[in-house]
Amino acid sequence: MNKTFWAQLLESFSDNLKSKIENRKWLGLSVIAFVLVAATAVGAAQQPKKVPRIGYLSSSNPVSESVRFEAIRLALRELGYIEGQNITTEYRYAEEKLDRVRDLAAALVRLKVDIIVAAGGNSVIRAAKNATKTIPIIMTGSGIDPVGAGFVESLARPGGNVTGITNLSRELSGKRIELLKESVPILTTVAVLYDPTLPGAVKEVKEILPIAARPLKLTIQPWEVRAADNIDKIFTAMGKQRPDGLYLSGGPVMNANQKPILGFALKNRLPSIGYREYVDAGGLLYYGADLAESYRRVAYYVDRILKGAKPAELPVEQPTKFELVINLKTAKQIGLTIPPNVLARADRVIK
Repeated sequence: MNKTFWAQLLESFSDNLKSKIENRKWLGLSVIAFVLVAATAVGAAQQPKKVPRIGYLSSSNPVSESVRFEAIRLALRELGYIEGQNITTEYRYAEEKLDRVRDLAAALVRLKVDIIVAAGGNSVIRAAKNATKTIPIIMTGSGIDPVGAGFVESLARPGGNVTGITNLSRELSGKRIELLKESVPILTTVAVLYDPTLPGAVKEVKEILPIAARPLKLTIQPWEVRAADNIDKIFTAMGKQRPDGLYLSGGPVMNANQKPILGFALKNRLPSIGYREYVDAGGLLYYGADLAESYRRVAYYVDRILKGAKPAELPVEQPTKFELVINLKTAKQIGLTIPPNVLARADRVIK
């Protein structure tokens, strides 16, 4: 055998050896890469997922607010959000002291909540909007027209960080006074309790109710109720004018004085119309949006936003269903018989 043969054999052996070494290197690198990827995946799996945090800002107190936030909580649960597991809520209550709302809103912003639910009227929505331009804010239905108030650009395209529900509460004032007159045909004078610090309430008393009362031949007696007022003094003065009925404009001050207002109405056998919680507690009539359905829709907004939807592109919803609630127990207590044509239209009767 010549040298060429041995050189070729040695070269072939060398190439095979290099190939095996390179293959082993590649295999080793592959194993290392696999281990690193697996370790990263395990580490990621062990990292706790961020639990969304909702800021619940209310002008009221936990007792008065329980119906609303419980309805929202149950609706969220139906959508798969369970409190304490994959969602948490930070509750802040102004306890009917509107001067506290701004600080409470700022506190929620400092907590870096993912969404603020504004559970109250214009003062609550405005406080939240002034506190943040980035955190989504969901209205729960209280307050006057959100476009007119400057909270959204339009109902169809809100354009900012505020969206949610508007219940047209003040806009239904004319229908409410009409129902009170239908329920009590002999009605001639209606005392209206309202908070003069609420622009919506002022508009209701100064503009909407007088126009609605005129064709009904009703006289409206406005009575201002402020947070620091002694409600008994107002009742004493009101009693001297002897109204035939009572209309509650609503708001934190009315909520705070609900018990004495109810006591005055029952003692003086005054038929009254007010907000839903007032009628549930013993008032005579309620007419307005189906609040249970409105609260459920708040959960829909929470879900959409947590899944990436922008509040600027989520249309503000108006109620599609309204309800008339009549408290027959109260009617009997004040010696009133509700006309059959009104009773037949009731969506709910409290006996």
